[in-house]
Amino acid sequence: MSTLIPADIHKKVLADSVDVPEERPSFPLPLKKVGISGKTVWVRLAGNNGGRLPFKATIHLNLDGNRRGIHMSRIEQGITALHGRKFNSLPEYGSELARLILSSQSGSRVSLDLAGQMPLVQKAPVSGLESVDTIEVSCKLVVEREQGGETVTTGAGAAVHHLTACPCTLSYNETLASRFQYPWSRATHSQRSQTQLRVTPPANLQPPSFGELIAVLDSVLHVSRDLLKRPDETELVLKAHRFPQFSEDSVREVARAAGRTFGATLPQETRIQVFSRSLESIHIHDVECSLDTSLGEILTVRQSIEEE
Repeated sequence: MSTLIPADIHKKVLADSVDVPEERPSFPLPLKKVGISGKTVWVRLAGNNGGRLPFKATIHLNLDGNRRGIHMSRIEQGITALHGRKFNSLPEYGSELARLILSSQSGSRVSLDLAGQMPLVQKAPVSGLESVDTIEVSCKLVVEREQGGETVTTGAGAAVHHLTACPCTLSYNETLASRFQYPWSRATHSQRSQTQLRVTPPANLQPPSFGELIAVLDSVLHVSRDLLKRPDETELVLKAHRFPQFSEDSVREVARAAGRTFGATLPQETRIQVFSRSLESIHIHDVECSLDTSLGEILTVRQSIEEE
């Protein structure tokens, strides 16, 4: 479609126009977060055979008191510039995008949140059949530009669905069966839960891969799969009842496993965040539990247990 105004006229107008975002505001108060949210970015990842996956992006910049606004269109230009490139990981894409955006703006800090889904192929324990499942993944980056250079803080998160069986009802029924000879000693209610692990090392260090995060979650949770035959289902249900978990147990055990996995490879200042939600089967409400601590604190608690 042809333009209503000739291109050379637009160029002349642009040359004579005021760059409004660079104007001084009427009330020169600095702003910590200005940007866009709800933006879908399509990321071409090597781990997805080079295919593009959609992620929801939230991008914020800081704005000093002497500038009226940020250049919104330059954020979109940065996203477009990376659309065709292939990246080894989501944090690699996020780092490139954050730097590209920051270089086109007058701010000194950009934060970038990416969240989406990736395929996960899991094998059932008995049948060995592969189940193509979905994991929730996220990446949070903060790039700060200073006189001595820049710092990049990157956190990676992954979440799985898993089965929990209630320890309270199980314990009650075991007592009931023992004292009054009722036959359902191992009966309890179970529910589908989702637990997320996020690991954020200190600035300029790479976070663990999504595969490493999933391995930590899988080591202590009864992870769900879409494709399960009856023997596979039996194994999952029996294990969930043999090792029942509150949401609190899920969070603590994931933290313990994170300490076991990353204790020798990441600094003790590394932030470990775990969030769990249980979709209760016999209650109308959901149950939530979260933990935000350091790797060092986890290792301290683990050592105190070993010394008891």
